[in-house]
Amino acid sequence: MRVVICGVGALGSAVVMAGRNLDVSWRLIDFDRVESKNLQSQAFVKQSVGKNKAQALKMQLQNFYGLKVEAMGVRLASANVGELLGGAGLVVDCFDNAASRQLISDFVRTQDIPCVHGALSADGTYGMARWNEAFTADAEDAPGQATCENGEHLPFIGIVSSILARTVAEFVQDGSRVNSMVSLSGVQRS
Repeated sequence: MRVVICGVGALGSAVVMAGRNLDVSWRLIDFDRVESKNLQSQAFVKQSVGKNKAQALKMQLQNFYGLKVEAMGVRLASANVGELLGGAGLVVDCFDNAASRQLISDFVRTQDIPCVHGALSADGTYGMARWNEAFTADAEDAPGQATCENGEHLPFIGIVSSILARTVAEFVQDGSRVNSMVSLSGVQRS
């Protein structure tokens, strides 16, 4: 099964690291570059600073764990969504903007591709792993709003990314689709 991770920042990079033993092939999509501030909350090493995030994570997974990973260091857009997401057994949306999330949601719906969305609130008070059937993309408070910079919410990011990684693993293992809402008071699965 091909699992496509859209966005390999705090959530996406952690999901891949936690799921590196799954029997899947990974495709990583991210146009962004690793910055030094990303090292606190994302699964990158210091030597990755300045490199494309998808390519940097691919290299780490190959060098440290011997995994074969496909990296697409491009911006997901309507012109390439079919090429990038087509043929996926599962799409995992870890983007941090409504336009990209909506593009993914619309495409997977028309192609009948399973998709789970992972999200964090900017203030670090809640997060989710929600299947496309129950997901609505909401706009960020401000364009490009940071949600996990400088490690401020690192423990909470770890919890949400672990829940998302568990959701991916359960789907890969038995096809189950569980939605999770994570808040400071706990996790609700439905």
